[in-house]
Amino acid sequence: MISKVLTSKLFRLLVLLSICLCLAAGLYAWRWLHTPIQIPEQQQILDLSPGDSLSRVAYRLRGQIGLEYPRILVLYAKIAKSTNIKLGEYELPARVTPVELLQQLHEGRVKQRTLTLVEGTTFAEALTLIGHHQYLQATLTGEDVATVRDRLGITQSNPEGWLFPDTYVFNKHTTDWDLIQQSYRRMQDVLAEEWESRADNLPYESAYEALIMASIVEKETGAPHERAQIAGVFVRRLEKGMRLQTDPTVIYGMGSNYQGNIRRKHLREKTPYNTYTINGLPPTPIALPGREAIHAALHPADGDSLYFVAKGDGTHQFSATLAEHTKAVREYQLKRSSSYRSSVR
Repeated sequence: MISKVLTSKLFRLLVLLSICLCLAAGLYAWRWLHTPIQIPEQQQILDLSPGDSLSRVAYRLRGQIGLEYPRILVLYAKIAKSTNIKLGEYELPARVTPVELLQQLHEGRVKQRTLTLVEGTTFAEALTLIGHHQYLQATLTGEDVATVRDRLGITQSNPEGWLFPDTYVFNKHTTDWDLIQQSYRRMQDVLAEEWESRADNLPYESAYEALIMASIVEKETGAPHERAQIAGVFVRRLEKGMRLQTDPTVIYGMGSNYQGNIRRKHLREKTPYNTYTINGLPPTPIALPGREAIHAALHPADGDSLYFVAKGDGTHQFSATLAEHTKAVREYQLKRSSSYRSSVR
């Protein structure tokens, strides 16, 4: 009888002891999971590649940042259903708890890089910028504009205008081709959205013609408040059958022959883009227009101005008659500086 009682008490004692040990171990594990790890500066970049699992990364971190109990972290992740981790380059904080580290890997909060395509850049210039970016994986080495055009499926012989100027955010495993595709899709989406909400009675037969006009507006002014006015001038000239006579189209048509100045002989040269010698719009855009320029081309300002001349401060003087315009040209050309920009004639 005594033996049974002692055995029962001993059993209960062992159970209690086991529970206490489990609670103590659980408490210790919990405290460890929420205690910051001091990470040396030279170890704060973590790069996860294809094939890296949470278990493999956890044991790697034991040596890299002193993650003492990788098995506890993996067990916690299974309980929290956070075992899926995202690939990429991570910048770890100087002090981070194992739980915070797990959240960062599970949510994919990777180190972000940026690349900015500036409004008015050409397609070729954008490709060069993308191709030489140090944090994009290069896959298009040696490929030219025509090759990229064909891969994107652009039907125009010249793909000018079909990349959207913007700041793009990407991670380490992004390729140059990924970013080009993203920029191309973005331009398609923006153009479609703006075309859908366009003003009535515009002299464009397609959204592509609006893109051409937007590129001219983009190159003609850096003053955002003038874009709709500039577009208004060009739209009225189209409606009246007047030539656009805009210098940026001449420059684009000159290509590598442009050396910083336009002379009268250049205005008379016949190229597909010289709007002093051709009627209507040029065959393609002449640059990458931003959303504001596209919006302006599709929402030109009302008015009667048919001419404008650069004042030399980044803005323009608008005129309704040739006489007014000639007077403005004399005034602003006489005091023009090296930053002077030409005008519609």
